[in-house]
Amino acid sequence: MNYCGVKFAAGALAAIITFSGLQIDAAASNKVSSVLPSGGVNHSLVKDTSLESLQTATTTANSRIESTVSFADIPDVETAAAPSMWNEEEEFFKNLVIAQVNHYVNVRSIPSEQGEIVGKLYDDSVGTFISEENGWYQITSGSVTGYVKAEYCVTGEDAIALAKEVGTRLATVTTTTLYVRKEPTTESPVISMVPEGEDFLVIDETDGWVKITVEEGDGWISKDYVDIQTEFVEAESKAEEEARLAKEAEERRKAQEAARASQAANRPAQQATTTTTTQQSTSYTVGEGSELGVAVAEYALQFVGNPYVYGGTSLTNGADCSGFVMSVYANFGVSLPHSSKSDRSQGYGVDGLENAQPGDLICYSGHVALYIGNGQIVHASNSRTGIIVSNANYKKILAIRRIF
Repeated sequence: MNYCGVKFAAGALAAIITFSGLQIDAAASNKVSSVLPSGGVNHSLVKDTSLESLQTATTTANSRIESTVSFADIPDVETAAAPSMWNEEEEFFKNLVIAQVNHYVNVRSIPSEQGEIVGKLYDDSVGTFISEENGWYQITSGSVTGYVKAEYCVTGEDAIALAKEVGTRLATVTTTTLYVRKEPTTESPVISMVPEGEDFLVIDETDGWVKITVEEGDGWISKDYVDIQTEFVEAESKAEEEARLAKEAEERRKAQEAARASQAANRPAQQATTTTTTQQSTSYTVGEGSELGVAVAEYALQFVGNPYVYGGTSLTNGADCSGFVMSVYANFGVSLPHSSKSDRSQGYGVDGLENAQPGDLICYSGHVALYIGNGQIVHASNSRTGIIVSNANYKKILAIRRIF
């Protein structure tokens, strides 16, 4: 997978980006954001249009490279009166080009269908407007610079509202452990703790606080200890797509080999585990999928009822959400990170819950779970409930990742 998302923080001067006459000094942060890749893409016509707009005929996910755009430090734009930060953000959005297609629109080397395809701009993904020529927009997006047909994209005033819909506003924790409070005040009770590096969907903001959702419910975290940004998906070049697909195929092969080797080495114990799972989890039905994915789901279900422990990795004595997923997969010889944010870039993407299979990672804001099929997940939820089975769509899904 290709980690080439870029975060633009327009206060530290490193690069100059020009948006239709509006110049914003921007610095590329050392933080990269998640990639949402898929397997191969099959081409087919969309909406009776030309070949510029294509869709996939497979059930794999959109191949996407996310970038993070931060507006917290954008300097004042020269206007009659100093604009608010929101106005500055809208000025930025106005200069985005946002694809509106079933799957992706080709980015070409020249403003013509005869031009070489240099990349793909996926549905709801963004580029930066450079110029317009004969019904084509010249854009730059990620590492791709080229032309897309204007009829498949939105820019200018129309892009402002759409950017707020397709962008994902996140707060990333920048301190070791951060309290989540019931109300936006330090006197309010603590309802949860969140670790450094995790990011959460922003559902509300005040001058000094951000409202997020954790497993214990909605709560507030201090803006002093988070980095707030809006994430968009950018274009993927042909070379990046080829490299990503090759890497995903190799990682998948290695994971399958490791899992089969682990199963072969521990077959008696795993057969006993399967019996225990059946006895303890008769009310949970594992759906259809790959043999290895089903085995992962069945193995995970035997730990339902065990405790949640913040920072823990023990399937019996207590684990947090990513510790639970990590330890389940470790039983199959697969190494995953102890981070729900990092889990969003493992394996390869699956397009939509309807295409999920047992064993897939279901990634949420600040949380991760294992899919067991039939619209359900097993996960280390919180200290009150422990390891439980829930509906997979109990809150917004950010990514679905398949390891095998």
